[in-house]
Amino acid sequence: MPTLPLTLQRGAAPLTAQLADQVRELCASGALSAGHRMPSTRALAAELGVSRSVVEQAYDQLVAEAWLEGRRGAGTFVAATAGIRPRSSGPGAPPRSARTAPAGPVVRLDAGTPWIDPRHAAGWRRAWREVSTATAPRGYDDPRGLPALRVALADRLARTRGLVVDPEELVVTCGTTDGLRHLLGAVPPGPVGVEDPGYRAAVETARAQGRPVRDLPATLPLGEEQLHGLSAVYTTPAHQHPLGRVMGAAERTTLLGAAATTGAVVVEDDYDSEFRYDVAPVPALAALDREHVAYLGTAAKSVAPSLRLGWLVPPPALGPAVERRRAITHDAAPWPVQRAFLALLREGYLDRVVRSARRVYAERAPRVAAALAPHAEAAGPSAGMYSTWLMPHDRAVAARESALAGGYQVNLLADYCRSSPLTGLVVGFGGVTDTELDTALALLVRGLEQAQAPKSR
Repeated sequence: MPTLPLTLQRGAAPLTAQLADQVRELCASGALSAGHRMPSTRALAAELGVSRSVVEQAYDQLVAEAWLEGRRGAGTFVAATAGIRPRSSGPGAPPRSARTAPAGPVVRLDAGTPWIDPRHAAGWRRAWREVSTATAPRGYDDPRGLPALRVALADRLARTRGLVVDPEELVVTCGTTDGLRHLLGAVPPGPVGVEDPGYRAAVETARAQGRPVRDLPATLPLGEEQLHGLSAVYTTPAHQHPLGRVMGAAERTTLLGAAATTGAVVVEDDYDSEFRYDVAPVPALAALDREHVAYLGTAAKSVAPSLRLGWLVPPPALGPAVERRRAITHDAAPWPVQRAFLALLREGYLDRVVRSARRVYAERAPRVAAALAPHAEAAGPSAGMYSTWLMPHDRAVAARESALAGGYQVNLLADYCRSSPLTGLVVGFGGVTDTELDTALALLVRGLEQAQAPKSR
């Protein structure tokens, strides 16, 4: 008798992904209860006819997602904190179809969680082992970040984004919002313009700095009229968040000319430019004008949001002020995180995860389009780890509620808007499995079809 009801098919999805998907579903459905002891990797590999490394990598992925937990000397178990969906306790339990809220863990199809191929887990572990044997600095480190990491990042920016900077100009940050916060601390007083719809964290960061926020239409070119009176303007030119449009060459020239005339600092958030799979990545805006553009990069979309690591290249005139501020506040990124990321860069881990994720996104994006295009209009070209679909607000809400009832959370476009009237859905497809994506899409389509169906009298 098989230990678990698992079937792997060669030639389909990677075996590790298939195994992780099926175990995850068994946990979520309640077929595997909290505390259940999993077969050993050796036993399950022999039973399935695969190499032991396939099972080890699947278990590692599920442990990282908190579906499983390892107990030293005892084995691997279904985690007690995995949010397992309870089984029906008898005739008094409500039928599953009658539930209006998910009974198990909610799977989030958000726009910011990347796909990390579990086959790269060994590189991740090696980086952290290297950290464990390295000698930590005796005191507060350079406020700009580890010198070796800044050299590696400067090399990567030149190679992948066409942005040539001296490592001394680059500042390692605790993510995009940290970089924006320190940059705004060096920018002269005045309001900050932010695209609308746009990145909600950028809005809140500016407001927390005591800066008024002016909404700038994300669908229109930005010129002197829009930048007049602003101290800074936050943009996502390579892949507008969340509409997905690309800032064209003429728009870029207009924006940079307006910045030179008005004195406003253009803040370029280059959050996912490496994930274009239709054309080559659009060059960085900062590569055209270092004097008026501040560049923000992040590891959140390539490695993990929880790493909380990013980088800032301020305009040369603002660099000393940013550095002085960080030296006073000791607000540098944690040394272990910087050291691990340096190891990931040196051994090619980052390039590998970006390449594999790009392939996955290129395959998933058309599936999302095939499901939603009959019911909605794409807001921008296909790129990155999410796509945005324009539709009436009532239909978007119906689709979201249908997905949520099945245990999947999808964001409304309206949640990213402040004064913009645009409505629709923002569907992320990075941080989910293929099975989860297909299930969520089916639920979204069901909600849209029900919302579009004629009402019976």
